[in-house]
Amino acid sequence: MARRKQPTIFVVSDGRGETATQLVTAAALQFGKHYRIVRESEVRTPGRVEKIVKRAAAAKAVIFYTLVADDTRGEMRRSGNEMLVPTVDILGPAFTALGDLFHSERSSTPGLFYRLEHERFDRMAAIDYTLTHDDGQRPHELNQADLVIVGVSRASKSSTCFFLAYHGTKAANVPLLPDIPPPEQLVKLPPEKVIGLRVTVDRLITVREARAAHLGFQTTDPYLDRRTVAREVIAAHRMMEKHGWRWVEASYLAVEEIAREVMHLARS
Repeated sequence: MARRKQPTIFVVSDGRGETATQLVTAAALQFGKHYRIVRESEVRTPGRVEKIVKRAAAAKAVIFYTLVADDTRGEMRRSGNEMLVPTVDILGPAFTALGDLFHSERSSTPGLFYRLEHERFDRMAAIDYTLTHDDGQRPHELNQADLVIVGVSRASKSSTCFFLAYHGTKAANVPLLPDIPPPEQLVKLPPEKVIGLRVTVDRLITVREARAAHLGFQTTDPYLDRRTVAREVIAAHRMMEKHGWRWVEASYLAVEEIAREVMHLARS
């Protein structure tokens, strides 16, 4: 007896087709059968739709599609009927129900969901980058950052970077320490890519004292000594000026305000 050919399913989308493929896969699991999926992405013209339907007809396949433009949707219906290819309009019922709910006509713009997902993936990638490049980690990858934030310890570098990352900006931060040159990879970056956070001595001591109390540091620790802190601040300011790094006065700004000022500088 001849072995039956493995069934074929075409998934046709004007985007990447990932969501439609997941839906079809979830439905097919209920049948416990082996099958082949052919995914056709970025389908934006009636001519391409017709060619895909011809291939599906030759393969005796079923087509599942997520097309939003009227011309490609119309061609899918026409070609499917003409060539006797079963087609399933995944979005059709949703369009009808939502049109009734919203009492308005839908857009026919392809790729809107992809753009939404793309923003989400960009944000996730930015957060992952910032996590692994906090406090001077992995300096050899600083060139991959959208922005690098520099400043003394407790100048709000990390919190600013994470705020930026949540909004899709890959931000690394590097501490500036007196008597220790900055990493070579940092110095080689274009100056406009590096932004410093400046903090007054009084504000820095206040922030550090609060942290020291939380961690149980001694008040005599050099971390809190006024002369030592002043030396750190002056050295950091000089380093910013030496390398042409622009800066934000962050002493009394909330994190979101610092991030807004940083992005303003980055765009200017």
